[in-house]
Amino acid sequence: MRLGFYLPFAGKPDVATSSRALNAVKAMREQLLEGIIEIIPSYQNIYFEFDARITTKKAVHDWVMSFINRRGEVYLDQPDQPVEIPVQYNGADLEFIAEKTGLTIAEIIHLHSSQTYHAFAVGFTPGFPFLGVLPSALHIPRRENPRAKVEAHSVGIAMGQTGVYPFSSPGGWHLLGTSGIAMFDPHREPPFWVQAGDAVRFVPVETVQIPILEPVNLLPLEPKFPVLKLEEAGLQTLLLDAGRSGVGHFGLAQSGVLDTRSAARANAVVGNAPETPLLELTLLGGVFTALHDVVLGFAGYGMNPIVDGELIFPASSFLLRRGQTLRFLPSQIGVRGYLSVASGFETLSKWGSVSPDPRAGIGRALQTGDVLGVIAPKATRAGFYLSQPCLEPRALRLLVGAQPNPEALEALCAAPYILERGDRMGLRLTGATVAGGDVTSEATPLGAIQITSAGQPIILLNDRGRMGGYTKPAVVHPLDLWRLAQLRDGQKVRF
Repeated sequence: MRLGFYLPFAGKPDVATSSRALNAVKAMREQLLEGIIEIIPSYQNIYFEFDARITTKKAVHDWVMSFINRRGEVYLDQPDQPVEIPVQYNGADLEFIAEKTGLTIAEIIHLHSSQTYHAFAVGFTPGFPFLGVLPSALHIPRRENPRAKVEAHSVGIAMGQTGVYPFSSPGGWHLLGTSGIAMFDPHREPPFWVQAGDAVRFVPVETVQIPILEPVNLLPLEPKFPVLKLEEAGLQTLLLDAGRSGVGHFGLAQSGVLDTRSAARANAVVGNAPETPLLELTLLGGVFTALHDVVLGFAGYGMNPIVDGELIFPASSFLLRRGQTLRFLPSQIGVRGYLSVASGFETLSKWGSVSPDPRAGIGRALQTGDVLGVIAPKATRAGFYLSQPCLEPRALRLLVGAQPNPEALEALCAAPYILERGDRMGLRLTGATVAGGDVTSEATPLGAIQITSAGQPIILLNDRGRMGGYTKPAVVHPLDLWRLAQLRDGQKVRF
């Protein structure tokens, strides 16, 4: 079970204090405590996430303080020259920024590009640099509601900070222009153009050439032991494990299965360990043909497996003979189901996980025509069953978040919300407004309820940005996270 806490180190963004904190973080990573999952520094605090099955908050805190209390140690190599980022100042929000600040567009460009910035952190998406501190004349709040999509390589400002969106993503910053550098390239060494602690300058240019990112393939070109061919890909079919750990400070997605309980059941009925790679299916499932006799397992919701017109019992293993086709019929509840195979599906790993992070160009969703193999042939009997929890509507338990606010907690729990839309990044809810707004950007825990400036909650899931700047008065209890994976658009959500 993942738990976490924030350790404040500054009352406001400060370069000298940030450098000392980054020194301590570097030393921590070199002498890592068992059970630590993430260490994510930001402008004013450091977020520590740990596995509560292995260690405790007190043990982590004591370990952290042993580094924070050191004096006179320097770990970071200070750059000789600032890292340069060429920018074409053609952003969609230049006129809005001019209106809000009283500056001309030429003055905005001059102020933004004439300063050397400190990289306080890297996060949100892979390679996104959180740079500060902006000249005071350019300080403006974030957008009340974030854009659903900010184009890749956009340069933005908000709340005294500036940065570059490496990939298309939601975002609440005001856009100044377009960068001509890939902030993240998994084929480059190092893959991150800017790293925490760097000095950075923006260089105005007339035009930029948009970098093209070559994706990283995670599927073997020719599986050693092919067993299934994907005839129809369905809505979203992903080959996943438990996800990535220790990479949040680079902005890489956690990824991994959303409903860990169902995934563990699907693996258990074919004799696999809980985190063995398997398929996450969404609503429509998919259509698979067996290339050889194979024993599969299925657990989850949103669909029911069917072979030759016969429904397969949930949370069970079954035999699919060579040439037979596995299909799925939609069910009335839930969203995601999990399909396993004995020994696990064969795939490749990047940064400690086989799970794709498509936004970062690491892997992709499965496509029609893909052939899937097993890691190794394994004799397994069909017909194993497990109980599957009933997915009845129930209130989701909350823990206090990074910005405790009794009024916000009371508002969240007073009446149900409606899931307006959701994906693997998060769930956007509509209902009564909640006191929220801007905070200085910091790490975003899994299950955090983020409140936009307009007062609407967003629950953050596995593919969320790893840093964000809206208040988080509550976090969904880790033992209820699996239920979030099964919520449908239009469904009521009660806390």
